[in-house]
Amino acid sequence: MHIGIHAQANPERTAVAMGDGSAALSYAALDRRSRRLATHLRSRGLQRGDHIAVLMRNSCDYLCVCWAAQRSGLYFTPVNWHLAMEEMAYIVEDCGAQALVVSPTEVEAARAFAGRLPRLAQRLAAGPAQAGFDSLDAVFDDAALDDMALDEVEGQPMFYSSGTTGRPKGIKRPAGAAPWGTPGVADQLASRLHGIGPDAVVLSLAPLYHAAPLSWAMAALRQGGRVVVMPSFVPAEALALIARHRVTHAQFVPTMFVRMLDLPAEERQRHDLSSLRMVVHSAAPCPVDIKRRMLDWFGPVVHEYYAGSENNGLCAVGPADWLAHPGTVGRPVFGQVRVLDENEDELPTGEVGALYFSGTPPFEYHGDRDKTRRAFSKQGWSTLGDFGHVDAEGFVYLADRRTDLILSGGVNIYPRETEEALALHPAVQDVAVVGVPSAEFGEDVLAVVELRAGLQPDAALAQALIDFSRGRIAHFKCPRRVEFDTLPRTATGKLLRRLVKEKWRQGAPATAA
Repeated sequence: MHIGIHAQANPERTAVAMGDGSAALSYAALDRRSRRLATHLRSRGLQRGDHIAVLMRNSCDYLCVCWAAQRSGLYFTPVNWHLAMEEMAYIVEDCGAQALVVSPTEVEAARAFAGRLPRLAQRLAAGPAQAGFDSLDAVFDDAALDDMALDEVEGQPMFYSSGTTGRPKGIKRPAGAAPWGTPGVADQLASRLHGIGPDAVVLSLAPLYHAAPLSWAMAALRQGGRVVVMPSFVPAEALALIARHRVTHAQFVPTMFVRMLDLPAEERQRHDLSSLRMVVHSAAPCPVDIKRRMLDWFGPVVHEYYAGSENNGLCAVGPADWLAHPGTVGRPVFGQVRVLDENEDELPTGEVGALYFSGTPPFEYHGDRDKTRRAFSKQGWSTLGDFGHVDAEGFVYLADRRTDLILSGGVNIYPRETEEALALHPAVQDVAVVGVPSAEFGEDVLAVVELRAGLQPDAALAQALIDFSRGRIAHFKCPRRVEFDTLPRTATGKLLRRLVKEKWRQGAPATAA
């Protein structure tokens, strides 16, 4: 639906509010600001199918910028502001951006690379103008833009992969010419699958440069709901915001669950969470024990889905089905799941193989034909690179990515099984299992453990963790070594396994054997 319809019907209704109380926008203001920016970009020469980059912290302005692109047929790429300056520059240049919009805190980093990107016809900074950047606020306040015609047509995001397996690549879908107000797949799923409607109050907890939180926020606004945006995730504050704003929908990642469960019992119990209708998690595997504890606490409102920024398919599972099939990521609700062997032939039910989606729209990795080709099977089905299996009832279970498998003594070992066993130990805050070179077995199983606060690593604890795992899984799947370290994860909780491998495959001294 067109946000302008909500602006006409309920102009003063709050569309977006910052969780810290620093700012809020009505639907009238969101419609006005996004239209003025869209018109301004057109006046600077940007046409349908052109590209803007958004390098901003969570804010109301962020959603105004995205809606400006969405309503004027532009591609828009959110850029992770945690990246190093050269990494930001790579994405802005690679996506072909002709405009760059930044937060005041990112001006210095953006200025360092923007000058060498001649395609950037427009540079805007939130707040007042700064050297090399015009004022975004001045565009929002320019009433003369209201008199200029704007041919409105649907744009779309072009997210970049998180780079967990290499340099990030843009995920691009064909540009269309759908009339402005035509919902996309993500919008339809948010409405049909997650029940987001005009009465929804959606809490956005993660950085908006990620696909899931931004897509959810945009979908909620398209439906006429209200979005509450946290500047950054703070466990106790998230619970307080749910109670204060009577939040109906919230999207988490498993690491957020862990941090909330670590709060003192009195803190967890003092907030009224009864307004919640649906709590959704995705982005990373959730240990079974953590999921059970969240269901015990939040009640039967915790749902899960499996999908990627490629938007090439989706599986989902509600609480009742998950309790009957613990560990599943659900059944396909968008596309069909196929399990293929190394020759890209379908495998029988229950066998582990590469997971592919069929019956979904095409996509490409921007500027990378080889990666695009490798994402599609000979049948034309697409994959996110994950392994797994489907049971007799059609429920999908993830194993690991092909590149994450450990081959030890001729046996395939799936790291996730070992990780889930170790995650049950009370000393473990986080864990990653990788293969390291072994003269005897080819690869040995190494567990890198991040301990809970206040605990000290030593050889005795490392051995205790090995013994603990041996009581739960086959011995050949258990770690031969345990090391202690802080684990690298993205803001949405995805483990940067590549970095763990690079560090520990070089050979650190064993803590336990």
